[in-house]
Amino acid sequence: MLLLFWPAVLLAAQRPIPAPPGFNASSYILLDANSGRVLAEKNPDERLEPASITKLMTTYVVYKALADGHIRIEDEVLVSEKAWRMEGSRMFIEVGKRVRVDDLIKGVVIQSGNDASVAIAEHVAGSESAFANMMNAEAEALGMSNTHFVNATGLPDPDHYMSARDTATLSAAIIREFPDDYALYSDKEFDFNGITQRNRNKLLWSDDSVDGLKTGYTKSAGYCLAASAVRDGMRLISVVMGADGARARATHSQALLSYGFRFYETHRIYEVGEQLALPRVWKGDKENVPVGTEETLYVTIPRGQYDNLKARMELGSRVMAPLGRGQEVGEAVVSLEGKEIDRQPLVALRPVPEGGLWRQTVDTVLLWLE
Repeated sequence: MLLLFWPAVLLAAQRPIPAPPGFNASSYILLDANSGRVLAEKNPDERLEPASITKLMTTYVVYKALADGHIRIEDEVLVSEKAWRMEGSRMFIEVGKRVRVDDLIKGVVIQSGNDASVAIAEHVAGSESAFANMMNAEAEALGMSNTHFVNATGLPDPDHYMSARDTATLSAAIIREFPDDYALYSDKEFDFNGITQRNRNKLLWSDDSVDGLKTGYTKSAGYCLAASAVRDGMRLISVVMGADGARARATHSQALLSYGFRFYETHRIYEVGEQLALPRVWKGDKENVPVGTEETLYVTIPRGQYDNLKARMELGSRVMAPLGRGQEVGEAVVSLEGKEIDRQPLVALRPVPEGGLWRQTVDTVLLWLE
């Protein structure tokens, strides 16, 4: 393998980072939204009842339907008797009345309305059960291997479950894919039909860096909260499931977020499409090809250790034409004090077709002589 090293300044090692906070909850996770690094966890893959955290997937499917043009934000949805009769938290829509899609989304996100969730599910898919199938398809596409939905609300069912890790994965997808829609998760209240209800995410009032996401509660699930915050460009996501009270879920989430921001920092190492190397291409119509990462590369490291980072490009000893744009030709490897912390594919940033007969003949001879 051909190794291309980027220089780094080595500094004295810092004191070890303390263990993350521990508390009484069934499961929790803390991760960086950009790098995907997990900073704290407890039973992160345990399948648990998610309660209204389910509605993160409800809105994700709705955002997809809007983006694909299957529904429109100004659509007026006829409220069914099933939606109107939903128990638990409600938006207080009325049977037989029409409600705009954008109001229903607010009712789901801010008021956690079970009635709004069913109404919009029926509008998107025809029935709540068909909508649940769409939810499961999106969960599979996101790699949420410990998740299964049977409804759009999160009301208890033995076959309805999520894990903390899957919840964090879904939260990151909403933030990444629908940033404009995600802004709604920071709204503190919504007035509909003369009734004002407040967002149940208490962190929105106590921490200005928090801008979402969703609470959940049933007697069997306990108190749950998926939260996200941004400080100095670093976004963290925490998920707490099965806490013993509304105050506890907020306190535990705040403790996780504060721990992550205090002891870690995230850096963007390479931009997507940035040329990182220019290797020789054999038998192509060009002698070299620019290569870079498929996605923007972030790393999360202990605070104060940025100057200890080292990156290298590992390229195959022979890069052969033809090459398609995006074809993998090696890997970018990032290490901290000799320990590998990330590895991403290196791909061709432009295609390189086969060269003419003369170029192929010359390169064949040169390869024989190596």
